[in-house]
Amino acid sequence: MKKRIVITGLGIVSPIGIGIDAYTDALKNGVSGANPIGTFDVTNHSCKIAAHVKNYNPEDYIDRKKARRMAQFTQYGVTAAKMAIKDAELDISRLDRSRIGVITGTGMGGLDIIEQEERVLLEKGPRRVSPFLIPMIITNMLPGEIAIDAGITGPNYSVSSACASANHAIGDAMRLLSYGDADVIIAGGAEAAITPLGLAGFCSLKALTTRNDDPLKASRPFDLNRDGFLMGEGAGILVLETLEHALKRGAKIYAELVGYGASDDAYHMTAPHPEAETAVQAMRAAITDAGITADEIDYINAHGTSTDLNDKIETLAIKKVFGDRAYKIPVSSTKSMTGHLLGAAGAAELIATIVSMNKGFIHPTINYETPDPDCDLDYVPNTARIAQINCALSNSLGFGGHNAVLIVKRYAN
Repeated sequence: MKKRIVITGLGIVSPIGIGIDAYTDALKNGVSGANPIGTFDVTNHSCKIAAHVKNYNPEDYIDRKKARRMAQFTQYGVTAAKMAIKDAELDISRLDRSRIGVITGTGMGGLDIIEQEERVLLEKGPRRVSPFLIPMIITNMLPGEIAIDAGITGPNYSVSSACASANHAIGDAMRLLSYGDADVIIAGGAEAAITPLGLAGFCSLKALTTRNDDPLKASRPFDLNRDGFLMGEGAGILVLETLEHALKRGAKIYAELVGYGASDDAYHMTAPHPEAETAVQAMRAAITDAGITADEIDYINAHGTSTDLNDKIETLAIKKVFGDRAYKIPVSSTKSMTGHLLGAAGAAELIATIVSMNKGFIHPTINYETPDPDCDLDYVPNTARIAQINCALSNSLGFGGHNAVLIVKRYAN
């Protein structure tokens, strides 16, 4: 018998708020985190806007010397992990540290440090390149730093599957816990790729919005006039535990993580499969893994990037999985507010789903103004909706055709 897995702690660093309370308020009020980019010169970039994390000082959360030796994605992730551990009231000193693990996802890793040290190399030569270059840029340094900070020695690794990274990390954590390889796993994702090179790459790919004159309305998933995604940054980290372990220590339980499904389109580097069959495959696999029927899903947190193909194909996938009932299920996109957190997106969106489940509302898809005939579901436009969510599905669909789907249920004994 697989063990039941519950979520007992949440930590978030996002463009619309740092910490669960701020994040919840922003979600409920439909706040956009978009802003003109002011951290570097964007004169020659076609996209000049993004969703930055605001008012973040790493030294408020991390020792100054340690923070200086971390890439920004690691700073965000360590901060969110500290929040999640505190929220879970996880007293690690009283637990078996070998039974606590960390699995995190990121798509880009330390891109900021790569660019910084490339300039040093070209301007000052190889001897002036930081000895911390490699440790700072590698993706596994985030779970490593979380483990070092918390003093935990269980399973520890990173996942990199573009925009599906965090969902894959959380799904992997669920599997390890289910089969008894750990009692607690800290899981999620982090990303900080709003850099000159990162922005230029996505601009050249023509994946980004160019609604530069109106940043707050630039991210508009499922709207007919969407023109690309808005880059975001941040981290979402969750504490996952076996139900047995959580009950033994008297932990509060936010939700039960019941299903995980994964697939790959095997079709194109960046475009989704036009028939959506493999997204459907991942969604159905998650439903089967959860031991439920499709009729039990009463909310979908969409990948919803605000790109033409993604929103259209995801809508098609939802229709194929749920049939006529697809039109009765509320669907919303967190990215309409946060922008696209890339490798951290799935974690931030699962946290948004859990917050909605616990607070009795469904957050809106903001900036939805003009319906698209190909995107004709209930996207909870512009205003939060009071509702009870009992069972929710969260999609992450990444470049490379990577699909990862998670399902959470309201916890019941």
